[in-house]
Amino acid sequence: MKIAILGGDGFCGWPATLHLSDAGHEVHVVDNLSRRWIDTELGVQSLTPMDSIQERCRIWREVTGRTIHFHLLDLAKEYDRLKAWLAEHRPDAIVHLAEQRAAPYSMKSDRHKVYTVTNNTCATHNLLAAMVETGIDAHLVHLGTMGVYGYSSVRAPIPEGYLNIRIDTPDGERAQEILYPTRPGSVYHMTKSLDQILFQFYAQNDGLRITDLHQGIVWGTHTSQTALHPQLVNRFDYDGDYGTVLNRFLIQAAIGYPLTVHGTGGQTRAFIHIRDSVRCIELALSDAPAAGDRVKIFNQMTETHRVRDLAEMVARLTGATIATLPNPRKEAPENDLVVKNDQFLALGLNPTVLAEGLLEEVVDVARKFAHRIDRSRVPAVSAWTRDLGATVEHDPEGRSLKSVS
Repeated sequence: MKIAILGGDGFCGWPATLHLSDAGHEVHVVDNLSRRWIDTELGVQSLTPMDSIQERCRIWREVTGRTIHFHLLDLAKEYDRLKAWLAEHRPDAIVHLAEQRAAPYSMKSDRHKVYTVTNNTCATHNLLAAMVETGIDAHLVHLGTMGVYGYSSVRAPIPEGYLNIRIDTPDGERAQEILYPTRPGSVYHMTKSLDQILFQFYAQNDGLRITDLHQGIVWGTHTSQTALHPQLVNRFDYDGDYGTVLNRFLIQAAIGYPLTVHGTGGQTRAFIHIRDSVRCIELALSDAPAAGDRVKIFNQMTETHRVRDLAEMVARLTGATIATLPNPRKEAPENDLVVKNDQFLALGLNPTVLAEGLLEEVVDVARKFAHRIDRSRVPAVSAWTRDLGATVEHDPEGRSLKSVS
């Protein structure tokens, strides 16, 4: 297949790009490189040293003989260029990862909220409108988030996208199937909820073939492809805005930083290893809906864990200490999370679960590049409200000078 990977320079996009190219597909990366500019804005860098996307593609061709094509394009701002690109290249499938992906970043300020909504929602709608206008019959696979469901404690398994309900009518009770009600916990998660509505409309109105992957929190470092050459390494975020919770714990342990558990640590989250993330995208591409079908929704996760349990696991493995800090997020202190993921299991996914060997792999990477870590960027300080902002701990290590007066 000819596959366009929108956002193919990112944390999930790059390993997905290599995985699909390695499988023999013709892969085109379309990216505006905004994630690299955000690094500059935040004054932080990937733990792993990253070459330019052009150099990455050159190394991939040198190592494997396969070509990855790169196209610099801003989906949210350059609609006419996007439409012309689709009309020219006419991909068989489109993997859409071109959205600002961090909840804390989306809550940093009003400017970050506006940017996240503008970038994410316009990118998705521009893509859908351009697909209709060009008449291409591409299967669109979108990387969404489990966070659209929210983190309440209904104590019932979250289905894969749709919920069967019964409604009282004048003629008696009627059955209906609806999108599972969203309860986004950040502006970022809200944009993914908006994506769902856009997909539903364009599938029913224009017959677009769409799969939406509600992904859990990604952890891990290497895939078999990124491990082929040092310059193919994936980006690895450790800062308080973009670093995912388990990866952050493992990095903190590697550099002797306390494991920062916010609130009670009773937040239950869904997780998936980066190897399974790229494999799920491949499986979804192979199981496309037909034109006229409803949006196909998968829960892309393999296991759930409480944050405090993860911290205790890492502490046992590494000898790290745990610091319990105020929670900058506006969320329930404890929640249950039961999730169905039957569809990917039925397609043949063999889940990668938390294991000491894989945890140690992350710690080893962190120790190797520890000299690149700016300890001042480790704390999570982006707060959901002004009141919560006043309680945020900026110095978990206690390194700042203290007043004795």
